[in-house]
Amino acid sequence: MRKKHNKLLIILLSILLIPVVIIALWIWVSLGYTYSTGERAGYIQKISKKGWICKTWEGEIAMTPLPGATPQIFAFTVRNDSIAHVLEEYAGKQVSLTYEQHRGVPSSCFGETEYFVTKVHRVGP
Repeated sequence: MRKKHNKLLIILLSILLIPVVIIALWIWVSLGYTYSTGERAGYIQKISKKGWICKTWEGEIAMTPLPGATPQIFAFTVRNDSIAHVLEEYAGKQVSLTYEQHRGVPSSCFGETEYFVTKVHRVGP
């Protein structure tokens, strides 16, 4: 009887732990490996901390290729609080953002976009 109980317990734990391990590996791979890197320049339009349970910094820059042209919006996520505070200071100003693109992130708990800002530089006066 004891052996049956132990075997059942092992099966139940396996059923619970295997999905947790798979999800943890998925998160580790999607956030650990960068799909692409790049830079975008524009005017900080918005930066805010959002979320019900998982609070993430989300922002937008308006990129204008030519004066008078309709700006293109680039949405991004910031994982680092110090970078987010710098972006708050630069709201409405022109900046250059260095970012990493992480594809396949399994949850919006890590950010609403797949573009994660790693550096910010002020452009112009």
